[in-house]
Amino acid sequence: MSLAPRIVLVHRTTEYEELVAHHGTHGQAAFFLSSRGRDIEEVAERHRRTRRALSDVTAAIPLTWRQSRVERADLDRFLFAPEDVVVVVGQDGLVANAAKYLTGQPVVGIDAEPGRNPGVLVRHRPADAARLLPAAPAAGTGAEELTMVEAVADDTQRLLALNEIYLGAAGHQTARYRLGVEEGGASTGGGGVVEAQASSGVLVGTGTGATGWIRSVWQERGNPLPLPRPTEDRLVWCVREAWPSPTTGTSQVAGQLSATSHLTLTAESERLIAFGDGMEGDALELTWGQSVRVGVCGRRLRLVG
Repeated sequence: MSLAPRIVLVHRTTEYEELVAHHGTHGQAAFFLSSRGRDIEEVAERHRRTRRALSDVTAAIPLTWRQSRVERADLDRFLFAPEDVVVVVGQDGLVANAAKYLTGQPVVGIDAEPGRNPGVLVRHRPADAARLLPAAPAAGTGAEELTMVEAVADDTQRLLALNEIYLGAAGHQTARYRLGVEEGGASTGGGGVVEAQASSGVLVGTGTGATGWIRSVWQERGNPLPLPRPTEDRLVWCVREAWPSPTTGTSQVAGQLSATSHLTLTAESERLIAFGDGMEGDALELTWGQSVRVGVCGRRLRLVG
């Protein structure tokens, strides 16, 4: 007998909950906000909308299905199962936060605050849950296979992300490293060059990430290369604020990676980190001389609808 599907509701603590936890009471939180020209009622109303969305989605779960909840801060400790249906209730970024811990489970994005979020990944309203959830476990039910990016260090540390991976110094200070590009296992680095660089870090992004951080850097750079689509097996990368000196260059500051190519980075600082989708608390660490390869991940995010 096969198990009934399990709905895993992914959510995050609201700003109102954080304020009350920090200040102790609603009244103290209200006083704190009023001293800074804000009204707690606006924060409380957003909290109520999020809670209503969670309640509406919970009510739409079929009675014979199992269910569980996980807060964003606990994602790295939660064990997802193959038969899970993951329902993210919140912002677009919460889908990206969950993606690295999944292995092909369908994901339904529910926008808890329509109008405040772009809706790139949380595409549905709470009222849509009753229609979407029963069909979600079926393979290929209108799910998009979104490309992800991965970083693999020479000591087998591995990091996945849906939007982008940042490589650089903790605190975004100057990082020193050697950078190149591998095509089919051979280092080509733009004309056979592996370049020593000093910069505030390197970003490698996907087509989904092209709506966020990587897009702002790409546009600021005025790069003529088109950004990838979310389902395209192509990544783009760019170096932030590369510094020219007698020992560091700036000839390789942006490019693209196909499904068979990798960006390689060898640390020449005492400690560099790599983290994905803004989650610095879950980072891969590199010490002097260690290398990391970044490229298209074989795993995809299955986003319903």
